[in-house]
Amino acid sequence: MHFETLNWWAILVAAVAAFAVGAIWFGPKTFFPIWWKAMGFDETQTPGAGSSMGLVFGLTFVAQLVMSVSVAVVLSLLAQANGSVSVLDGLVTGVTLGIGFAAASSLSHRLFAGHGFTVWLIEASGDVVGMTVIGVVLALWR
Repeated sequence: MHFETLNWWAILVAAVAAFAVGAIWFGPKTFFPIWWKAMGFDETQTPGAGSSMGLVFGLTFVAQLVMSVSVAVVLSLLAQANGSVSVLDGLVTGVTLGIGFAAASSLSHRLFAGHGFTVWLIEASGDVVGMTVIGVVLALWR
C-alpha cells in the first residue's frame, strides 16, 4: 500500500463532506443545544471561550482529513484483497471504523472527564455518521 496511490481529491472531498456533517450535527437546530447543556453550560456561555475559533475549526478539519486518509487506506486494502470496492463496502467500513475506533475510544474519555453518557452519545454518533459519509464518498469515487 503506497500513499501516492490514494485518491487525494476523493480524500479531500470526503473530509469536506464529514466537516459539513459535523456542522449540521452540532448546529443550533440539531444536537448542539442538548450537547451544550449536557456539558454543563448554559445558553449564555460562548463555545470556545478563550480559544481561537479559527484554530478550533482548522484542527477539526485536519482531524476529518486524518479520518478520511484512514478510511481510504482500509478501502484500498479491501480493494486489493477483493479486486473492487462497492458503496456498501464504503458504508460498512465507515460504520465499523466509526463505532470501533471513534466511538469506542472516546467513551472512557468522556466518562472519566465527568461529561456523561449523553455527551458521548451525541459526539460518538456524529463521528459514526461522519465516518460513514467518508466511506461512502470514497467508495463512490473509486
